[in-house]
Amino acid sequence: QVQLVESGGGLVQPGGSLRLSCAASGNILRIDAMGWYRQAPGKERALAADITSGGRTNYADSVKGRFTISRDNAKNTVYLQMNSLKPEDTAGYSCYVGGMLNDRRTFHSWGQGTQVTVSS
Repeated sequence: QVQLVESGGGLVQPGGSLRLSCAASGNILRIDAMGWYRQAPGKERALAADITSGGRTNYADSVKGRFTISRDNAKNTVYLQMNSLKPEDTAGYSCYVGGMLNDRRTFHSWGQGTQVTVSS
């Protein structure tokens, strides 16, 4: 009942930038937490950054100072601006959205994932 559409991944050289977007749609009454997780080959999925409905942000230590998460509540969209990218940032990035549906049930939805590859 909630669809997430991600965009913005791709191939970038070390030191470059990318911006990921994730737009949520469906029978949404309210969105609470939004976030981005990433999974590198051979590793478990881990949080990159998340943001509350009030705008409070949380970042993995490895991305602090380089990544910025933001959200547009009017568009039900979360963004991840990634600067100074490193090869170790290479991973599949998936967005997460949690909140409440119009029928008052809570939901937890994941995007299909977008690949980010940092390589020269």
